[in-house]
Amino acid sequence: MAAAGGVSSDDVPILQAENLTSNVKSIYYSRTFLSIIGGVVAGIWGFTGLTGFIFYFLIMMVASIGLLAKSKFSVLTYFDNWSRILIEGVFGGLMSFVLFWTSHTDDLS
Repeated sequence: MAAAGGVSSDDVPILQAENLTSNVKSIYYSRTFLSIIGGVVAGIWGFTGLTGFIFYFLIMMVASIGLLAKSKFSVLTYFDNWSRILIEGVFGGLMSFVLFWTSHTDDLS
């Protein structure tokens, strides 16, 4: 049975490529920004070793929750799969985090 507008209730919403690309770029930009800020904060607070990496992954977890909330917990409306919002850009941001973390840790010595 078709719902109003000729679309059945079982159909998956169709994503436009431009919108999906824009949404993924937003994820990358936000994760990169948070990685830089998190690296500076971890360096200033003096986190070393495993503590710094745990701090980074906590920041990324909070970022994922924030992105979920921003999408009103309807991820498939804005992205093609859940991994986009949960892990996209996490390891790329790790490089930025380590760069800013170690450069600010050296200042404390």
